[in-house]
Amino acid sequence: MNKIYSLTVCGVLMSLSLSVTASERSYRFEKTISRKVLENYLSRAATLMDLCTGQGNVEDNIRMVIETGTKFAGRTLYLWGGESQLEARMARAKEIAARIHRLDPDLVLQAGIFEIVTEEANGVAVPDWVFREFKLPVEQRNFRYQAMLFDEGLYHNHWSAGASVPDMSKLETRMWFYYLAARYIDAGMEAIHFGQVALIGAKDPGFSHWWDMLTRTRRYARQKARRHLLICDAHTPDGGPKHGDRLLFDFHSFPLRIKEIADAPHKGVLEVGYLDSIFGRSKGGIAPSGWKCDHLPYLVELDNYGISDRPGQPGASYYTFGYDEITWFAHQPESYRNEWLRYAWQWVREHDKNGYLQMPGSRCLSAPINGQSWYYANTRSAACPQGFGQEKAIKAIWSETP
Repeated sequence: MNKIYSLTVCGVLMSLSLSVTASERSYRFEKTISRKVLENYLSRAATLMDLCTGQGNVEDNIRMVIETGTKFAGRTLYLWGGESQLEARMARAKEIAARIHRLDPDLVLQAGIFEIVTEEANGVAVPDWVFREFKLPVEQRNFRYQAMLFDEGLYHNHWSAGASVPDMSKLETRMWFYYLAARYIDAGMEAIHFGQVALIGAKDPGFSHWWDMLTRTRRYARQKARRHLLICDAHTPDGGPKHGDRLLFDFHSFPLRIKEIADAPHKGVLEVGYLDSIFGRSKGGIAPSGWKCDHLPYLVELDNYGISDRPGQPGASYYTFGYDEITWFAHQPESYRNEWLRYAWQWVREHDKNGYLQMPGSRCLSAPINGQSWYYANTRSAACPQGFGQEKAIKAIWSETP
């Protein structure tokens, strides 16, 4: 059947027709999600950083999401510090999420809760319902930054002065993560990426405190989420944390870990076993929806984390010619970017059937290109003159995949 989507871009009403056979791919879930449906989403996943907080041209970004057939939009809403901006970001996100879901009710929007908390959290009030969830006396107070931190100065000011890694073994941290997750669910998010689980859980042997927080968050989602389910993931360098035989997350995720080609300047490849790449290492167990697996499905993404002290030059571990992954990618010619996405998609599927490439849709850059510090996959146009032009390549790759 054909699904017709309409949206207004720059004052012009547009209709997009996507040809979909209902029996081919299901995106239906309620309270639990089967492995098949989950993998259908992962096979149409794209990073769309800040999609729901208004980054770039919102109308053209929404058009691109619908046009490509994206079904899982990653990192659309999050805080990286700046907790005082929460209310403004939430109001914008709720409005944009509602618009997207009117166009495609099946599309999953993902938020992020990361390995950072700053002193600005001291200005956020703890609502009554958070105290009640944790069976604490209700009082009038704000969240306490210091109460979320590791003992003995571990990871204090890790990101900058007044910006630290929160400790999941601290009750205040679990309250904070639960609060943010609930707010994101209320805004229309159906998935949350939880950042560097091992870093936040450095003092949480057996991940019992992670398990507690996730259990509470999933219980909230069962009551409040659009389809009464929250799809959770995190970066899992050890292949995936478990609580006994139960997996913490619905799927795993990790950076691609792109290896430099020494005799081909600025070219990169993927390789099983390179650095701490996840290929072949995703752990199995009992998934949160109850099904068992030998290896949990996972996404690999073009990550952002900075540049080396020699940008553009080879030899720095965890960098590709001195850049993080998305910045390296954005610095390549358009033809190579399109070629590389097809290569990476096929390579991942051929080398580990449990893995899927998360396409780059929108992401910050660690080194500007012609003064631009943001990557957009959008086709260049008057609406998005800063587009890098991978939109058609992404749609083509997906259209060729059953």
